[in-house]
Amino acid sequence: MKNSISEINITKAKNHKTSFDFLAENLTNKGVDVENIIAKLAEFQCAIPSWALGAGGTRFGRFSIGGEPGSLEDKINDVGTIHSLTGCAGAISLHIPWDIPKDVAAIQQLAVANGLIFDAVNSNTFQDQKDQPFSYKYGSLSSIHKDSRDLAIQHNMEVVKIGEQLGSKSITVWLADGSNFPGQVNFRKALQHTADSLKSIYSSMPSDWSMFIEYKPYEPNFYHTVIQDWGTSFMLANECGDRAYTLVDLGHHLPNTNIEYIVSTLMSKGKLGGFHFNDSKYGDDDLTVGSIKPYQLFLIFNELVYGMKNDLQNPSPAWMIDASHNIKDPLEDLIQSLEAILLAYAQALVLDHDQLESARENSDVVLAQELLQDVFRTDLRPLIAEVRKRKNAAIHPIDAYRQLAIRQQLTGQRGTNTIATGL
Repeated sequence: MKNSISEINITKAKNHKTSFDFLAENLTNKGVDVENIIAKLAEFQCAIPSWALGAGGTRFGRFSIGGEPGSLEDKINDVGTIHSLTGCAGAISLHIPWDIPKDVAAIQQLAVANGLIFDAVNSNTFQDQKDQPFSYKYGSLSSIHKDSRDLAIQHNMEVVKIGEQLGSKSITVWLADGSNFPGQVNFRKALQHTADSLKSIYSSMPSDWSMFIEYKPYEPNFYHTVIQDWGTSFMLANECGDRAYTLVDLGHHLPNTNIEYIVSTLMSKGKLGGFHFNDSKYGDDDLTVGSIKPYQLFLIFNELVYGMKNDLQNPSPAWMIDASHNIKDPLEDLIQSLEAILLAYAQALVLDHDQLESARENSDVVLAQELLQDVFRTDLRPLIAEVRKRKNAAIHPIDAYRQLAIRQQLTGQRGTNTIATGL
């Protein structure tokens, strides 16, 4: 594929050079170190989750497309394709039990061949599996029923063992536990059971592993969710230990929540461990990153960049896309998301943070807004394209994807009836 991408890049090179040279000169005139920013952007890698490679769906239905990955091997190859086109998708995040490798060594070799590592592994206690002895209908890690709790704890421990075999160093726990009706559960007992269960999983992890605790205000339970906000996740992470962190998913907030403030707070406390990118209009819509609120995404990255420079007690966050695509080609959707992420990151890097801080210290609200919006309104796409060009990825990934007829090739190889697992 690399040769084909290079050939396509040749046809784009002249126009790209004109756009990039113009942008680079303007940025340099403003005192921006363009080469330093390119170097930082080139280092950025974002994990692709195995469940995002097939057609998405809703509670009401799902519309399959041709060529969906029918195996773990297919999923790894699809992420490899995205990585070849973009140069910034060098990791895959697996969802257990759907992605249990039959031959660990062979899976590792395939990942290496695609230039990938294994990011955080993800457990699933939000639905019952076939022949499961105890149900999660009334909760898993929080359940009043000890057998269900023990089963959920054991599942998470098994997920860690699988991840350890593949070279992963972290587990993400998203808990769907909660209640749909007043009086259904004892809030205090449910929270305490959750804390105890998480501590059991944490204590079983290897000493170099981390735990990321996700939160969500509602769905699938609509009266109350056990881990409903960042404060609850933060509290539980503190109870577990130093290697437990909060994970922020952009869609897991009530409308108009100030996510950038949450990011700032968590990083200042050294507890932002993971970050799931998507976008939303009403709730957990899992839309293409940057498709609804690109300015908010930039403001969030502004806090992330500030935190990575100043909050040295916080580890480098684990980046992942967690989007769904009911009507799009999933690979195109993921490519668009990666573009939006890199663009927001670039905007935050270009911003003169010293000048912004000076405006804040002088309470110059107008200047602060002008600085932010000037960067946001500057078209930095040629900068992202230059990064990809230097990494031998596609200058314009979507164009290359379509010129190479990748979806048509996948459909020809896999057929029209394969359905990706893990959705």
